[in-house]
Amino acid sequence: MLLIERRRPFRFWQSVTGSLENGEMPEDAARRELEEETGLTDEGRLYTPGLSRQFTIDPRWLGNYAPGVRENVEYEWRYELAERRDVRLAADEHTAFQWLPPSQAAATVWSWTNRDALNNLPIRSAPSAM
Repeated sequence: MLLIERRRPFRFWQSVTGSLENGEMPEDAARRELEEETGLTDEGRLYTPGLSRQFTIDPRWLGNYAPGVRENVEYEWRYELAERRDVRLAADEHTAFQWLPPSQAAATVWSWTNRDALNNLPIRSAPSAM
């Protein structure tokens, strides 16, 4: 699993994440965020398992939402690659990346929704080393 280290509001590990822009479709947002945060485009297969999770917004991110909004819905997307690759990080958002087995990735991420998604992935063989 690819994890990226977020710069702020504090340093933590996560999968690629993002937000919908005004009028944007979820698949378009997933492709845009993947490219912005990793430089990956069509090297792999992007798909959704049709899962979502509702969560209470951490107070450190409340300023990104309309006044009074306290909960958000996260839509899960997956991107499968045939092999591990170097990625080009968005330097203003992330500081490092690492490839980990799913169980180790789940133990490393900060967000419970990210951990839940990683813990519920189907078991597959790992991509070959870089």
